[in-house]
Amino acid sequence: MGNKRKEITQETLGVPVVAIGIPTVVEAATIAAESLDLFIKKLQEDAKSNEYLNRLQEEDKYEMIKEILAPNDYNFIVTPKEIDELIENMSSVIARGINFAVQK
Repeated sequence: MGNKRKEITQETLGVPVVAIGIPTVVEAATIAAESLDLFIKKLQEDAKSNEYLNRLQEEDKYEMIKEILAPNDYNFIVTPKEIDELIENMSSVIARGINFAVQK
């Protein structure tokens, strides 16, 4: 995602580190590529056969879409509308998991 932050490691902090990451964002190109896959699948189901769509589905649509979006500053980083709820739920799950793991 282009983050230029210092790493959180034993070398940088001087103590053992366990890092847990929760993906919370996605690039617009990823959403577009996956949507295109679904669109192609639907067209193929309806048409039963289409060589162009078969080739398009096999190509790397993500890179093609990213090439189109990036120069125009349209490759946004997107987060779901329910991100606050997701973060709250995931923090609770992780906290309970850590508590469970360290209890004797």
